[in-house]
Amino acid sequence: MLRQKNESASIFRSLDWPVIVIYLIMVLAGVVSIYSASYDFDHASLFAFEEFSGKQIRWILMAFGLALALLLIETRLYETYAYPVYILMVILLAITPLIAPDIKGSRSWLVMGPMSLQPAEFAKVATSLALARLFASYNFTLNSGALNYVKACAIILVPFVLIILQKETGSALVFLSLFFVLYREGMTGLLLFGAALAVFIFVVSVSWADTTIMGMTAGQFYVLITVMLIMVAMLVIYGKRRMEVARNVLFFFLASGLVLWILCQFTSVEVNGTPVLLSIIGVSCVYVAIEVLRSRIMAFFIPVATVFFAIVFLFSVNIAFGHLKDYQQKRILVAFGIVDDPRGVGYNVNQAKIAIGSGGLAGKGFLEGTQTKLKYVPEQHTDFILCTIGEEQGFWGTMLVELLFVTLILRVIAIAERQPTVFGRVYAYCVASIFICHFCINIGMVLGLLPVIGIPLPFFSYGGSSLWGFTILLFILLRIDASRKSVLSY
Repeated sequence: MLRQKNESASIFRSLDWPVIVIYLIMVLAGVVSIYSASYDFDHASLFAFEEFSGKQIRWILMAFGLALALLLIETRLYETYAYPVYILMVILLAITPLIAPDIKGSRSWLVMGPMSLQPAEFAKVATSLALARLFASYNFTLNSGALNYVKACAIILVPFVLIILQKETGSALVFLSLFFVLYREGMTGLLLFGAALAVFIFVVSVSWADTTIMGMTAGQFYVLITVMLIMVAMLVIYGKRRMEVARNVLFFFLASGLVLWILCQFTSVEVNGTPVLLSIIGVSCVYVAIEVLRSRIMAFFIPVATVFFAIVFLFSVNIAFGHLKDYQQKRILVAFGIVDDPRGVGYNVNQAKIAIGSGGLAGKGFLEGTQTKLKYVPEQHTDFILCTIGEEQGFWGTMLVELLFVTLILRVIAIAERQPTVFGRVYAYCVASIFICHFCINIGMVLGLLPVIGIPLPFFSYGGSSLWGFTILLFILLRIDASRKSVLSY
């Protein structure tokens, strides 16, 4: 008994208390913000359990008990049972759409009497543990074989797909942030570059879909030119010994473009730019392929493959965009500034901007926000909780919240770097990636910089599932970090 008490005392002494302090500040500030966002003059008490603030307090008290229990569990058990927990969570995600009621078009909530839970929030924990367990396997390195890439990607993508089937796009997108962990563990930067290029192609294609240049959409025109220039840049980077290849491709592209421009300006010939540009790019790729065979510089395959997949993705964007629901398409178009719909899908974002802007530098004061009290911003106690903070606490209050998040994320990254085990390091980076994703996307959608996809602000937005999920994520990390000294001494 005495030994157990000493071990418990040692654990609590080794905890990263700055993180715990930030957690407590966020949770308490969150419940006050929820109280303000849902304030009703007929129910003025913060502790009225029939109100959102009172319900959140109950979730918080249970979260504190959960956090304490997590700190008392042996660290090795998290690693030992990572796979079983992940498998059970995948099974739960698979059956959720079959037994969950339809709530606002999605089947992602399990109703158990007076309590509702969203398995997707807890799946983030299970996926992080499973990914950390995979990298901690004996002699496992990401770049030692294609099968290792398949295993890591499968752990991330299986819950991603299952949550998509629940029609919870926002929650599913968070899992893609875990690919940054793979990059930290040795994944080539080309995959991240490919993802960034895909986002660029999607944004440009959708943004300039209504205007035409030489028979093609302006988006397709700009993307094809950009892809060609990227190919030239890659030839310079990866084919350093054969710079003339990049020079010849660039010369051919510019000369062909000049001829095309002269043909359009000084003749009456109508040119369909799509086949012309594709032919120019195709000829360039064939020339590079011949150089690969002749000089055996296999690195030239990378630019050719990049161009090929970029073109395929370009002409599949419209097909993929067409499969989105109407409200999803409108949210994207409103976020890009293509469509102005202040009374429709853009209503939330428009009212959020008004609320935040009306707060000024110092804010209107606690419980004094007119936009908040008159309920102009729907779902203000959940995904749009930042509006309440911005209106009542102003610029400085909003910046303080953002400073708390930045400090927490940087602290988690510092914890990750000091871990003596691969399991601890990978899990910590999973936690950091998830927090970064939630923080950036939530603020981006409230400010109208990103489409509204329903992602809560950690510890501030109302909801027991999200509060518990983030608490479990964070306190498992704290428990792993607290045992690092015993690992080093061993």
